[in-house]
Amino acid sequence: MRWRTVATKGFRLKEQHKEYAVEKNTVIAGGMGELGLGIEGILRRAARSLIEQAIEAEVAVLLEEFATVRMVDGRQAVVRNGHLPEREIMTALGPVPVKVPKVRDRSGSGIKFNSVLAPPYVRKSRTVAATVPWLYLHGVSSGHMQEALSILLGDEAKGLSPAVLGRLKAEWAQEYAHWQHRSLQGKRYAYWWVDGIYTNLRAEEDPRICLLVIIGVTAEGKKELVSVGDGLRESKASWLEILRDLQARGLEAAPLLAIGDGAMGFWAALDEAYPETGQQRCWVHKTANILNELPKAQQSKAKAALQEIWMAANRQAAEKALDVFVRNYQAKYPKAVAKLEKDRAELLAFYDFPAEHWRHIRTTNAIESTFATVRHRTTRTKNCVSRSSFLGLGFKMLQQAEKRWIGIYAPEKVLQLFAGVKFIDGLPANLTLPDDQQTAA
Repeated sequence: MRWRTVATKGFRLKEQHKEYAVEKNTVIAGGMGELGLGIEGILRRAARSLIEQAIEAEVAVLLEEFATVRMVDGRQAVVRNGHLPEREIMTALGPVPVKVPKVRDRSGSGIKFNSVLAPPYVRKSRTVAATVPWLYLHGVSSGHMQEALSILLGDEAKGLSPAVLGRLKAEWAQEYAHWQHRSLQGKRYAYWWVDGIYTNLRAEEDPRICLLVIIGVTAEGKKELVSVGDGLRESKASWLEILRDLQARGLEAAPLLAIGDGAMGFWAALDEAYPETGQQRCWVHKTANILNELPKAQQSKAKAALQEIWMAANRQAAEKALDVFVRNYQAKYPKAVAKLEKDRAELLAFYDFPAEHWRHIRTTNAIESTFATVRHRTTRTKNCVSRSSFLGLGFKMLQQAEKRWIGIYAPEKVLQLFAGVKFIDGLPANLTLPDDQQTAA
């Protein structure tokens, strides 16, 4: 796995993926996720050609790898050997017939070819249309979409016409509207990760509008998409509208802890809608904000000092490390220290929850990792869409990502939290060690 940037007319694409050279300037990309949604506009003939082209690329990689392996008489040891019998692979379009090449190992060392796209005895293929919302949110316009898909998937992806793309966006907007009205009666969440995500795509109504996202942890310890809305990241009103909507649909129990950046209007809205919810500031955001107030020569040392705080074994040790930071930087860099001290309590809230969960609840990585390639807008693009399309695309990308989310460590601790068990420095209150023993540990 490695990063590759693909440049073409008017835009750039960057994604972590496996690549197989098919022909000049063409890349087959993996790692985008599975669609699970039918695409009526792609012809099955085009789908067959695309799949077989990708499999041929896989064979080429294998043959190139063993190209230097020779027989005694100088012949190449690993060679093509026709095709396996044609079989059908189920795709989002329905069954598509394909032929998978065979490879012969003349040396008898057992080298075989098994396609990643069409493994033996597996009849469900990976689909590729999950790339569409990703591309839109990355800032690729409708006019460039076919060209982008061609680079990622091969020339046959041009079967996705503008009309088909428009129909897809409309379908996703309808799916989002239906999902947004689902009942939340009886739901309960231990944790919420909250963030406002800016993308290269803009809503027509207001260029400042971003996706307002909440991801929660269920009683089973699973991560689940709670809400996707739109609004102003710093606006209390935008977030309060989302929280009131959750309440109106039956979400009465407040989450135990919410994790997010301190700059959002979410916190004021949370105090009004769910005042009993604890607040944890994201250490990644906070560290970046503090380092921005320091000269570059000081940033490495300061970052290590901040890590001493949030990596401390208990709250007392964290408080001591925080006091050391204040003492060392207060005189010369008061703005950096002020950013740290104003959220002192909220930065250390995680100590009142199970230690196994600390790695999850100290940051908003659950959201950051999903939007890593689309969230930072470097230029204002002219690619605007309607509000319904904007929300539908964001929802579809998150829905696809949700399939790959991994639950939190020690999920059984969530039930203890719901049962009212109090935690001190990561341990149940009745098992808490004296401070000196915890520090020694």
